[in-house]
Amino acid sequence: MTDTPRFETLQLHAGQEPAPGTNARAVPIYQTTSYTFDDAAHGARLFALEEFGNIYTRIMNPTTDVFEKRIAALEGGVAAVATASGQAAQLTAITTLASAGDNIVSTSYLYGGTYNQFKVALERLGIEVRFVAGDDPEEFAARVDDRTKAFYLESIGNPRFNVPDISAFADAAHEAGIPLIVDNTFGAAGYISRPIDQGADIVVASATKWIGGTEPPSEESSSTRATSIGEEGSFRSSRSQHPDTTASSSERRSVRTDRSGTSPLRSEHESRDCETWVRHCRHSTHSC
Repeated sequence: MTDTPRFETLQLHAGQEPAPGTNARAVPIYQTTSYTFDDAAHGARLFALEEFGNIYTRIMNPTTDVFEKRIAALEGGVAAVATASGQAAQLTAITTLASAGDNIVSTSYLYGGTYNQFKVALERLGIEVRFVAGDDPEEFAARVDDRTKAFYLESIGNPRFNVPDISAFADAAHEAGIPLIVDNTFGAAGYISRPIDQGADIVVASATKWIGGTEPPSEESSSTRATSIGEEGSFRSSRSQHPDTTASSSERRSVRTDRSGTSPLRSEHESRDCETWVRHCRHSTHSC
């Protein structure tokens, strides 16, 4: 019998302890921007990062903390950072590793918003993105120079549905002494694909898809992403750091955390739907 909880258990309970004094099972929503300190010395220690604790919601919130710990547990990471928008997690991860004059190597098989961020926004910051049209690690390795800071992939390409060999890309990245970043949105928080187990160092994922389920379009602008970080030292670089935290409203964190509990059930049904569609297309005389 293993001591490691199954995915279905982690999705419901990881990162959470029953609320003190109430033993509430659901994750409480902490609608606060600030916190009290025991005394001036306690506050000084917190702000000096000499002691762990809540300082300000932009940095940390107890509701957000549960979401982050749960995503890290599901993805197999040592920590996670929740951000307020879909593009923020990617930008946070990349700009932690790279600055003006640096570059990353990325597949061109990307979600449209990601491609635009890489092509336009990062260029304005002086970070070059070297696109490779394909899933060949050797082509990525050929684009590396002394200013290359990371490789970037999607575990299942959107909208191409290509599935790259993550282990091979991880080997190529580590050979160059750089981390592999993988967008695991279609991997359903590790249920379908778990890139960190295959050697990836950093995982980003849109929580409005499989993690949180379908939501109204009006909420898409406040989509949540989580960045899970793999074990430190898995690539030979002294530049590795955890991305800074940018917290959004605690209500949305609670909703995402609660909805993550149905991820396997939804993923199984959606996977069966995809299989049915593929079988239909294989035998159809019409274009799919």
